Amino acid sequence: MKLVWSPENASKAYIDTVKSCELFKESSVAELISAMAAGWNANLIVETWSRGGIFATSIGLAVAGHHGGGRHVCIVPDHESRAEYIEAMTKAGKSPEVIVGEPEEAMEGLEGIDFMVVDCRRNDFARIFRVAKLGNRGAVLVCKNASSRAASDFRWRSVVDGKSRIVRSVFLPVGNGLDIAYVGATAANSSARKTQSRWFKHIDQQSGEEYVIRK
Repeated sequence: MKLVWSPENASKAYIDTVKSCELFKESSVAELISAMAAGWNANLIVETWSRGGIFATSIGLAVAGHHGGGRHVCIVPDHESRAEYIEAMTKAGKSPEVIVGEPEEAMEGLEGIDFMVVDCRRNDFARIFRVAKLGNRGAVLVCKNASSRAASDFRWRSVVDGKSRIVRSVFLPVGNGLDIAYVGATAANSSARKTQSRWFKHIDQQSGEEYVIRK
């Protein structure tokens, strides 16, 4: 299986995010990301957030999770960030799931990520992508604030393992820059299909010749 696009979910998430983020200057980024996450019917949406960041994208992802039936998780570096994040999201009418810790620790129980947003202003943003456990259906990875100096030498191929492949990537001049990559679905069942194939022997009744056929 692979990610399947749903225009209806994308449209609903976009409109609801516009309504929810009217007070935020960063709403254009939130609307786009929300529509993408909902449109791809993401089952597990993961983002990172640090103190002082704007909440519009988080609200948009929460909206996307609602429309796509997905789980929205936010990773924060410390308990102060967690308290600030929960307070702001609760005021916005959202009930976030928040994990505190370093990337390796936080990603431990998050398997099958199919939509991920990381702020490039974090010094460890590339490491976060590198340790993420992506789903077999493929994934959409988003670098937010991609115009920052920390992201200047960033390359998507440096953060995906040998089992994944970048189908396409694009930089969008929205907000402070969005660097987006689509990771293709992995052939998780390819080995199983290979073991199921068999060799069949067939003898031509007229000529007596023997054929071996693989099915």
